[in-house]
Amino acid sequence: MGLKEQLNRRDFRRLMVGQTVSSLGDWMGTLALMYFVLELSGSTTAVGGVLVLRLLPSAVGAPVAARIVTRWRRRSVMMNSDLVRIGMALALPVLPWLWWVYFWAFAIEVVGLVFLPARDAAIPYLIRDRSEGRRGDREEHDTGTLEVANGITMATSYGMIPVGAGLFGLLLWLSNNAGWEGHWRYVLVFWLNALSYLVSYFVIRSIPDLGPAAGERRAEEREVKQGRFIDALRLPVVRGVLPGVAVVALGLGALFSLGVVFVRNVLDASAVGFGVLVALFGVGAIMGLVIVRRGTWNLMTQIRTATALQGAVIAAMGVLASTTWSFLGAVLFGGAATAALVGAITYLQESLDGYRRNLALTAFHAVLRFGLALAALLSGAAADLLEQWDPTPLGVAPARLVLALSGLIVIAGTFLIRRSGTGSGRGPEPV
Repeated sequence: MGLKEQLNRRDFRRLMVGQTVSSLGDWMGTLALMYFVLELSGSTTAVGGVLVLRLLPSAVGAPVAARIVTRWRRRSVMMNSDLVRIGMALALPVLPWLWWVYFWAFAIEVVGLVFLPARDAAIPYLIRDRSEGRRGDREEHDTGTLEVANGITMATSYGMIPVGAGLFGLLLWLSNNAGWEGHWRYVLVFWLNALSYLVSYFVIRSIPDLGPAAGERRAEEREVKQGRFIDALRLPVVRGVLPGVAVVALGLGALFSLGVVFVRNVLDASAVGFGVLVALFGVGAIMGLVIVRRGTWNLMTQIRTATALQGAVIAAMGVLASTTWSFLGAVLFGGAATAALVGAITYLQESLDGYRRNLALTAFHAVLRFGLALAALLSGAAADLLEQWDPTPLGVAPARLVLALSGLIVIAGTFLIRRSGTGSGRGPEPV
């Protein structure tokens, strides 16, 4: 089943519209947050603290998220999360105090970590084949269909990066021309982010049911007692996939942290060159979705292969430092990262159901966010330390060396990815 057929499912289409609007607001808010913090502090180190805000919720909030998503129905979790974030986004820009901004930004991230697993757990429920008359979420769709749905969901988020950046720039320009000064220039952006959460709330409210299904719910009530985050790590399926998610996050974080420096200092390209690099990453992501939709390999092979390819591309970018290869590599990198992440989330959805699926998806998002932020911080710090020690360690620029080493670590991490159970990896497995 392709893109058109997926979007013809009314409730799935509604959810994707709401997520597109919400993601657009999120990316505008993220950029506004970085500029706002820079204006309040005048420190690039303080701006780096924004990355820490992306890291800490995953470490602190994941246990809380695990308990919530296993106790409430998904629709309630998502609606209440949106309502809470509306208030937080409205409050964030009111006072121009750094600690105030940090607090609310952190709180929004914690609530987001509750929202995302509930949303992802609902995807198989929304695309199930109701004509079969089966109950529950499993075996009511083929793996390819679920991968397309996950790809569309991912596109609603990352596809909004350039759009959000453009709208943020436009809003900032309008605010400057209107004569708004200081922190008031950013108030409109954050309040529009709050409005995007309101749109998401009403969209989710219009969907009658997001699961779990009746049979799944009964099994959940019998089995879930604590809803602890540590329970997710005890599932063999989760332990097999999370190393792949972690190393993909490592590659993404390293490229995110070093991309601007690499383009400017190594490739001698302008900010436009960095914009082209980001755009080509998006092209690769779309290509990755097309490839995985048409593939017949099992999901674990897809995850391993795509992760190894991502590592090889990053390492080659650092070693070759060629503009042509970097632009080509951005396409390959985007396709590989998308194929690995879509494969991982699909594997978890197909292998698990009920509260196990909720817990597994909480772990997925926690590891992805924690790994991305940690990798961005460490790779940036490593490049700075290398530059202080030697401007050209091993005869290359620090950004090149860190990128190359990051790619090798990603490749090594693929050996930790393993399939559990006796299934084929292309569909549900015993747990």
